[in-house]
Amino acid sequence: MNSLSVRKDDVVIVLSGKDKGRKGKVLQTLPKQDKVLVEGINVSKRHSKPRRRTDPGGIIEKECPVYACKVMRVCPKCQKPTRAAFQIAEDGTKSRVCKKCGETI
Repeated sequence: MNSLSVRKDDVVIVLSGKDKGRKGKVLQTLPKQDKVLVEGINVSKRHSKPRRRTDPGGIIEKECPVYACKVMRVCPKCQKPTRAAFQIAEDGTKSRVCKKCGETI
């Protein structure tokens, strides 16, 4: 099983592709596929018919997964894209740290 460098609710920036430079929040991680689902990124349109009388038909926009290597976490303090550094405290807890400013993420 692969481990991803980003987690749910992290703010990420897209590094390449049609949405390059855009920011969004991670909605879901898919570690087996090595992909993440980011809010407002890689949106596709799907035409759907109403299956019941109460169901609306029309064009539905939904986010599709993006490869995790195409996104990078944004530090909440310095607002720069950064990789994760891990810091182990004296009590044995492990925390993620920004490599640029040293702030705990």
